[in-house]
Amino acid sequence: MVWLSSPQSDVRVRPTLTQVLRSWDGRRWAVAAAVAAGYAVLVGLATVIIPNPVFARDIPVVAWNYPVLVVTALLVGLLAATYVRPAGAARLPDTGRERRTSRFGMAGGLLAWFAVGCPVCNKIALLALGYSGAMTWFAPAQPFLAVLALALTGWALVARLRGEIACPLPAVAR
Repeated sequence: MVWLSSPQSDVRVRPTLTQVLRSWDGRRWAVAAAVAAGYAVLVGLATVIIPNPVFARDIPVVAWNYPVLVVTALLVGLLAATYVRPAGAARLPDTGRERRTSRFGMAGGLLAWFAVGCPVCNKIALLALGYSGAMTWFAPAQPFLAVLALALTGWALVARLRGEIACPLPAVAR
């Protein structure tokens, strides 16, 4: 992404995140759509938000589970597409930022899975808290897990998109 500059001055205008998304090619949008759909189907089937004969759910789906699943799937899809190198772009050296954002993105995706899942179908919560503990402690915490999941995934996406705006320093010839 190139910063825009005015012919009258040396002031450079930083493009917005929306402008960065508009600059994506079809390949990146296809990856975003495929990953978002795959994530939504995988989590939706496993948590029985999408009814299926393979999995069962003891506690009915709560109304907020649907938008959390959809928004998380969209964020995960867009985040995955940021890892697709634009056509003709050179590979940049790893700065460590990529690992940090991928960890936050994966944590957000995993937390969303726990947030929208059945509280007593979650084996970890069931083993740690028992059935009544899962209903008493884990079920009320699920909306907070959903907010944390969306915040982590959203932060990772914004950090990755801002990384596309940043101008890397040119390599020094030796």
